[in-house]
Amino acid sequence: MNADAVVLDVDGVLVDVADSYRRAIVDSIEHVYERTIRKPDIQRFKDAGGFNNDWELTYAAALYVLATEEGYRDSIAGFTDRIAAEGGGLEAAETVVRDAIGARATQRVTDRWDPNRLRDVFQQLYLGADLYRGIESGEPDLETRGFIHDEPVVLESEARDALLGDYDVGILTGRPEAEAEIALDRVGLDDEIPVEYRFTMDDWEEGKPHPRALVTLAERFDADAVAFVGDTLDDIRTAVNATEADPDRDYHGIGVLTGGLTGEEGRRKYEDEGASAVVDSVNDVPGLLEE
Repeated sequence: MNADAVVLDVDGVLVDVADSYRRAIVDSIEHVYERTIRKPDIQRFKDAGGFNNDWELTYAAALYVLATEEGYRDSIAGFTDRIAAEGGGLEAAETVVRDAIGARATQRVTDRWDPNRLRDVFQQLYLGADLYRGIESGEPDLETRGFIHDEPVVLESEARDALLGDYDVGILTGRPEAEAEIALDRVGLDDEIPVEYRFTMDDWEEGKPHPRALVTLAERFDADAVAFVGDTLDDIRTAVNATEADPDRDYHGIGVLTGGLTGEEGRRKYEDEGASAVVDSVNDVPGLLEE
């Protein structure tokens, strides 16, 4: 597998977000509606596609919780399977609910559904009161430490130095820019990767698995071959879509098993989506590319 450039996702690749972003999804819904989903259910939404934005995943999961109070009887597995069949993402979740329970019940659900409040609670829980004041420019109504401080670093210094020494390195993440900078600083990449080699939530509207950001980074690197390392099926789909959109370059989607996809089942799901390789963690990528 040849590569001139390596593009890295952040969540689940550089840092472990099981007790930060994923916990914030579950706890935000619980705080607002006093009912919620289980943390393992989050991966079902991720696999359905279109939920690179964890705020939108939170909204969709809350929609499911509210819909079950209005007669929706399908399981989370069934709900997310139907979302996938509708093309993935929040709009698909809304369509599934409306088709299942009808217009009147859906109206009662949407009357209670409050994405703005969910996002605000999410940010307070994730950032903590101090960072919330600085990043969101508001006064929190929850005095919290912040789950962001519970993100173990996955990328080891030896692997980081090997990637920086041998390849052009870029970032493609669904995080907002300010939160991406915090994670990159923690892993020692914030000063190493110029802004023009980063794409965050603030830099593009389409989101993964749309290929525009990955293709743009490849163009900026003037690379013939790019390896994109991610922790979700949408990351692999992004590389596959980039290959179709930009056939003059090679794009390799590499899945890691340090996010929500783990074990042999995770490996199989990656391979089914067209992953060029699956590794235990980002720390295996330099060796993989050298081979």
